Amino acid sequence: MRTLITGASGFVGSAVLRLLIQKGHAVRALVRPNSDRRNLDGLVVETVIGDLTDPASLGPALAGCDALFHVAADYRLWVPKSAGMYATNVVGTRELMLAALRAGVKRIVYTSSVATLGLISDGPPADEETPSTLDDMIGHYKRSKYLAEAEVKRLAATENLPVVIVNPSTPIGPRDIKPTPTGRMVLDAATGRMPAYVDTGLNVVHVDDVATGHLLAFEHGTVGRRYILGGENLTLKEILQRIGAITGHPPPRWRLPHNLILPIGYLMEGWTKLVGSGEPLVTVNGVRLAKKRMFFSSSRAERELGYQARPVDEAFRDAINWFHQNG
Repeated sequence: MRTLITGASGFVGSAVLRLLIQKGHAVRALVRPNSDRRNLDGLVVETVIGDLTDPASLGPALAGCDALFHVAADYRLWVPKSAGMYATNVVGTRELMLAALRAGVKRIVYTSSVATLGLISDGPPADEETPSTLDDMIGHYKRSKYLAEAEVKRLAATENLPVVIVNPSTPIGPRDIKPTPTGRMVLDAATGRMPAYVDTGLNVVHVDDVATGHLLAFEHGTVGRRYILGGENLTLKEILQRIGAITGHPPPRWRLPHNLILPIGYLMEGWTKLVGSGEPLVTVNGVRLAKKRMFFSSSRAERELGYQARPVDEAFRDAINWFHQNG
């Protein structure tokens, strides 16, 4: 089976790529001309040059493919200009899905995010049916992923797009070369560069379990249906304690109120815009997101796909070891 994957040079995509190769797929990876390709080193994979913002490059990339894994996304909590994020995440996703329909692709897995789902303030973890609206989405990343998922679901309903949607929670593990915002949090905690924390919570999962969930969705998922691929629900304090137990660095003791950090976020964003480079260490949307505990249930994926996540301490350990080995 010939399979096209987007985002293969990235964090989640490289984990999916390795699993597809292991399972015998003939994999073709769509990569941008300037992509960092270290995550492709040593792998048997065909590469084609293209970009989600260049529709003309998508048809040739899909030619002869039976399957598509669309993992690529612009994942940043802060952008100086948001137009590029929407061009990649929303318009690019739509163009890729339309190109897949024209190419006769038989099966598609689209990587969405738990960012598109609703949250329950006090109660059980949220699931695939917890309602959400565009107005609930904080920041351009969440808004763009919400709009992209809505477009994919529309095409499944109106154009018979053969797509299954997966919603990973917060993946952690090896090969986070950027690193992602979550990977940077782990790295800062592991090196003792996080002096304090806020009262928030995340659902954390090993990136290789997320990859396995993609394959299970491909093999067993219902077209048009979405599946949360998560692990353990932990407060940020618990996350930092577990990382500290692995590294020997004591976790931060001071919990800061959100309202104290919010002005810092505004200052850091303003300074970053002024100097014209880099990313702010604290972002306004990051602080706003931290006011809610983002806890989710993977029960549907467990029940319908046979999905299971390993203990999340393995994710922390694998991530820390990879960061250490790669400087």
